[in-house]
Amino acid sequence: MKAIVVTDRAAGTAGMRLVERPEPEPALNDVVVQVHASGFVPTELAWPSTWTDRLGRDRTPSIPGHELAGVVSALGYGTTGLSVGQRVFGLTDWTRDGTLAEYVAVEARNLAPLPGEVDFTVGASLPISGLTAWQGLFEHGRLRAGQSVLVHGAAGAVGSMVAQLAREAGAYVIGTGRAADRQAALDFGAQEFVDLENDTLEDVGGVDLVFDVIGGDIGKRSAGLIRAGGTLVSVVGPPAARPADGLAVDFVVEADRAQLGEVIRRVRDGRLRTNIGTVATFDDAVAALNPTERITGKTVIRVRP
Repeated sequence: MKAIVVTDRAAGTAGMRLVERPEPEPALNDVVVQVHASGFVPTELAWPSTWTDRLGRDRTPSIPGHELAGVVSALGYGTTGLSVGQRVFGLTDWTRDGTLAEYVAVEARNLAPLPGEVDFTVGASLPISGLTAWQGLFEHGRLRAGQSVLVHGAAGAVGSMVAQLAREAGAYVIGTGRAADRQAALDFGAQEFVDLENDTLEDVGGVDLVFDVIGGDIGKRSAGLIRAGGTLVSVVGPPAARPADGLAVDFVVEADRAQLGEVIRRVRDGRLRTNIGTVATFDDAVAALNPTERITGKTVIRVRP
């Protein structure tokens, strides 16, 4: 099969190559999926799991990518709940070869059915962004109707999902970003927008929940905005500061079939829009994953035409 591999940590995406690799075999409780589309998060090339296995051993050349949409082509021993020929989407294990390939082996429990009316490109754009937003808001942030949410990067792949889900849940949503992101953030559900380059973040006042995808100084200042009993949720590592009278939580997104189902139902019903920035063919993938300009939204590679 054709696959994209990385071998040089220092080179990052510039070291990607399209090569021939053996097709994977399904292990216990696995399925093999014929990948139709793969999402990609550039920061994964900084994750240790891209380069080493769980025991710290080098596993290069490794295949990156962890989001996929495709069709089940084989079942491993003991696999239940999915069938050959079924359309699926989901999130692969961090330390196994990923989804920038024509086929991938993945634990069946990490996948959910993809409705026929949802395009593979859309399906591949959802797992990390959708699950991160869902888990950050409802599991870690304990969001309730009537609360206020400050969403950093509200025009990005994750932030746009956070804004939409929070608005649907009955929260008042304040988005942040660059000046050029204002209209997109408002279109994705933010009721106010803070330009982090020109506005004063502290003018927002107190909020019940901050969803931080930026970290650094912005994350530190955000801690001071949390009302008593509120929560600062971070997906960029431990917060640099903690709320004076609230919680600070950082987490790594996990695969969850039921939550994938919640996300895809909202997409199918038109209640949730995914934020896709670039779509490229597999042959053009290496160039697309090395953009020459800033891209807002998810990069998706169409592995099959």
